[in-house]
Amino acid sequence: MGRRRGRAVDGILTVDKPAGQTSNQTLRRVSGWLDARKAGHTGNLDPLATGLLVMCFGEATKISGWLLDADKAYVATVRLGVVTDSADADGTPLDERPVPAVDAGYLESVLARFRGPIEQVPPMVSALKHQGRRLHELAREGRTVERAPRPVTIHSLTGEWIEADRLRLTVSCSKGTYIRSLAADIGEALGCGAHIETLRRTALGPFDGDGMWTLDALEQRYQSGSGALDACLLPPDRGLRGYPAVTLPSGDSARFCQGQAVALAADETAPAGLCRVYAEAEGFLGMGERAGDRGVAPRRLLVQRRPHG
Repeated sequence: MGRRRGRAVDGILTVDKPAGQTSNQTLRRVSGWLDARKAGHTGNLDPLATGLLVMCFGEATKISGWLLDADKAYVATVRLGVVTDSADADGTPLDERPVPAVDAGYLESVLARFRGPIEQVPPMVSALKHQGRRLHELAREGRTVERAPRPVTIHSLTGEWIEADRLRLTVSCSKGTYIRSLAADIGEALGCGAHIETLRRTALGPFDGDGMWTLDALEQRYQSGSGALDACLLPPDRGLRGYPAVTLPSGDSARFCQGQAVALAADETAPAGLCRVYAEAEGFLGMGERAGDRGVAPRRLLVQRRPHG
């Protein structure tokens, strides 16, 4: 998370990141327009990639960890027959092989191998660290190091032919999944290698991409002034829609915000695990977790300065 002088802006913004920019470059641009004191994003996209970049500002940065852990969805164009050092079109070609004729049935049998829990070797061009250094830094120096496989889950995976040497993959997956590695592994399973030509993130946690703002649209709002850009912000609790919600009894919000567990009303049962916690007057207070049979204890408190919706 970045910290600098600026306004105390709270909320979430879903942005359609353009190709050719890093996620941090896009964040800095939008954060500058908002003059936001505190900002961060909830899952990096490569410069080549486009699509859903969820930005958190102010108090919303406190819930970013839950969004970083959320499932994600992508649509990718995969070029078969060409292997690159980065497993995407920005890399240097390393090998070229003929693409075999593959019918829909055989393609489905290959894709089936990658559904469910799998182990995936992270690409060298990634932000993971090896002995204190980012892998992509080592890759730029021409170095390759051993990377341990990491467990990920592919919830759904479909593929369709676009051309004789191009596939369109639609993927829903757990955090930590590298679509570049998935495409490269599918290419190897088909016997010809592959790399990503285009990649677009279409969903992240409770956000499905509807209502994303382009940078051009945001800049137009910034130029118009009068709080037009602030009106684009979603309340922080919008990023937690997947969790159950409870409302504290009247008058108990102060105790909860002081770190104490609070018993819910007799007609309300505390859900197992984490939940969103509201108070009738104050609105969204933060995340809580079950304490006893009917209680809820604070897990992460927020100061909510915008009404939840």
